[in-house]
Amino acid sequence: MRLTLPQAACLPVVAALCLVGIASAFNFQICTNNVCRKQPLQQLHASSTSDDAEDEARKLRELASQLRGEVDAFQQEKDEVAAAEEKERDEIIAAKQETRMRYSAEVPILKGDGQTAMERVDFPPRIKDGKSSIMAVQANLPLGILLGEHEEIPGAISVDEVAAESNGERADVREGDILRACTACQQTMETPTWQLLAGGIGQPKTKRFMFATDGRPFEEVMDAVGSNRMDPEGRAVWLVLERPE
Repeated sequence: MRLTLPQAACLPVVAALCLVGIASAFNFQICTNNVCRKQPLQQLHASSTSDDAEDEARKLRELASQLRGEVDAFQQEKDEVAAAEEKERDEIIAAKQETRMRYSAEVPILKGDGQTAMERVDFPPRIKDGKSSIMAVQANLPLGILLGEHEEIPGAISVDEVAAESNGERADVREGDILRACTACQQTMETPTWQLLAGGIGQPKTKRFMFATDGRPFEEVMDAVGSNRMDPEGRAVWLVLERPE
């Protein structure tokens, strides 16, 4: 069979296309600087997949690191808020405790069974603006102090004068103090059951208790202070004073 010139010229082209098809099916050539090397398509695909996976893993690590940073920052902020709230609560509690200690005193309280126990009692301030404090002192009779009605605070009893070298001065009672409470004595008749059955009248007994002076008439307060002379044990008088600053 003879081929004409145009047909003969097409043979190299057909052959080249066939080679290209074969190369595409199995492998191909990479030529650089007139040097050709063969590399299978599967190897290039695997390399590309490995690079993509490594890049994806890197992005995931970066995202995880970012999330950890955000979680740590959130936890730190949460801890700081909790610490600030706890500090504020502690300051409030401390302020309340300081106020209570400032306006309270431990004094002997008579219980129902006739026993006396030391307890802390609150005395709300009569002097405004927090310019005072409460204190409790003990002084033997005679006290050597002069009491009077306060000129500015209704129902308050003030210390108008303290005699030099008196028991009141030794107990640190000062002029201008407000008397908030004092011990007072009262006699009662106690009759045991067997005496009641026998028609007895009982035995006198003196009890001592704390007497609050707020709002009490001046004469009543004076009687309460003076009643400490009836104490059969001759104990010192308790005075609760509010002292101006």
